[in-house]
Amino acid sequence: MSSIWTDLPGNAVKRLEVEARTGRAVPDATAEAIAADARPDQTSVSAGADAVPADAPDAAEWRRALAGWADTDGPRLTEVQRTFTRRAGIRQPSPGAWGQSLTQRFVADYKPFNFVDGEGVRCSLYVSGCPFRCPGCYNKAAQSFRYGHPYTAELEDRIMADLAQSYVQGLTLVGGEPFLNTDVCLALARRLRHEFGSHKDVWAWSGYTFEQLLEDTADKRELLGMIDVLVDGPFVRALYDSDLAFRGSSNQRIIDVPASLAAGAVRLWKNGQYR
Repeated sequence: MSSIWTDLPGNAVKRLEVEARTGRAVPDATAEAIAADARPDQTSVSAGADAVPADAPDAAEWRRALAGWADTDGPRLTEVQRTFTRRAGIRQPSPGAWGQSLTQRFVADYKPFNFVDGEGVRCSLYVSGCPFRCPGCYNKAAQSFRYGHPYTAELEDRIMADLAQSYVQGLTLVGGEPFLNTDVCLALARRLRHEFGSHKDVWAWSGYTFEQLLEDTADKRELLGMIDVLVDGPFVRALYDSDLAFRGSSNQRIIDVPASLAAGAVRLWKNGQYR
């Protein structure tokens, strides 16, 4: 992981201020602590945040749990999901606990014309901020809600122009956590539907499960309704598999959202015919 001080300009300035005042170089560990105090989300990346608890479920226990969840539904399912997932060191909110107040409208990156964030040629927006804190997160710097730069009208116009290219299949929302950046993601998704209708698709990745999103706030449910394909659930290090399509761990599902909403139950993309 790159140093938080090179990734976050505001914290880099704070580090220089401390060094100027004390006449000493600030060690990396101290820099992390200062950065934690400076972050508005109050859920900073600490030195131990990447550690898996000693009593975390192993892969076999995870697989038994996932099989059992298939026979559970409703609020009981989401509570079981949250309780079990917390054991893996992954933060889990109660419904509505994390809302729009967290967002700072920052984006970590925008990557047009890529082939990795879903099917076909994609334009991918990486929003900033994610309090799930999955151990082993591949994009740890973007866990801060003020990482990167503000989302602007100019960037939105550029994304729409890129999406207009005939060879682009659609938009991808990734992060960070898109469902905690609905100010940005909803505006972009609404504009995409207004300008392109169903001719461009929308993929999204989320640390929430599909069932958790259904019982959360109205903005999250609205964004879910504009998405075609959702890769749901947190990254679980014990279930990591580099051969998986579009996923980091086997607990994550690739969900056909319109079909799932119509059926009132999860329906997998391509009927689950993917690795």
